[in-house]
Amino acid sequence: MEYLDFELPIKELQEQYEKACLIGEESDVDVSNTCKQIEKKLEETKKEIYKNLTPWQRVQLSRHPNRPYTMDYIKAICGDTFLELHGDRNFKDDKAMVGGLGKIGDQSYMFIGQQKGYNTKTRQYRNFGMANPEGYRKALRLMKSAEKFGLPVVTLIDTPGAFPGLEAEERGQGEAIARNILEMTRLKVPIICVIIGEGASGGALGIGVGDRVLMLENTWYSVISPESCSSILWRSWEYKEQAAEALKLTATDMKKLNLIDEIIEEPLGGAHSDRETTFKTVAKAIVSHYKKLKSLKSDDLIRQRMEKYLAMGDYRG
Repeated sequence: MEYLDFELPIKELQEQYEKACLIGEESDVDVSNTCKQIEKKLEETKKEIYKNLTPWQRVQLSRHPNRPYTMDYIKAICGDTFLELHGDRNFKDDKAMVGGLGKIGDQSYMFIGQQKGYNTKTRQYRNFGMANPEGYRKALRLMKSAEKFGLPVVTLIDTPGAFPGLEAEERGQGEAIARNILEMTRLKVPIICVIIGEGASGGALGIGVGDRVLMLENTWYSVISPESCSSILWRSWEYKEQAAEALKLTATDMKKLNLIDEIIEEPLGGAHSDRETTFKTVAKAIVSHYKKLKSLKSDDLIRQRMEKYLAMGDYRG
């Protein structure tokens, strides 16, 4: 288990608890009371830390190396029913963007999302979750297929941004993202977007336009990362914590600004601390919102979706 800087008090108590239990197992000394006291203090410390997280700490949690990624959610939610689909039918198959057909219960969905790697080799293979233009074009192809067969679309967003390389720009990165945003506004089937980790810039928006936008509790959604914002404003990454605070990028901030529809609560300690509960909670949220959307006619669905986004940024003091 890996711990972040602000989680070190939890790590120390966890190690004390494990040592006390080990002593009890290896000797005749009764340490049950000591173990209970440490366990109680551990639970209290967790609650104190995780209920008072700063925006920067939530950013750190969203990047936790043990946090589940898109394919983890899809495999847990859909099981053996998931069929991955590949390629944009134009250039190549982008490994940073995954998608395919899967079922939750008896209902089929088209799942699309960015996929990060678990180690150095897979991170390079997945390009660190940063999609190229062909990734967004693959996503659009899958959305159009879903529309053709009347299937709802679920997007799982977790990216530090679209790939900023020269080759991506030459192949039309900006156009690909803009095209997705346009097409998603008028797609004739329900779209549910779930931010499961990082939701950065146009990389997230390229699959982020939906009838319902949900955010897990310890995720962030912003036009720019705190580090990049800090480097632009202060010419240094040292002010990333202040940048995270100023950007209002947490799920709570997004909900207050009416930019998302629901915050999905995570287990104490983050999504990685209890993956099974997190998967069940996300699946339940998807099903719940789809039930409210499935009865709408396509014209009403598109109209409500457009009204939702047109209302954003409308402020009257």
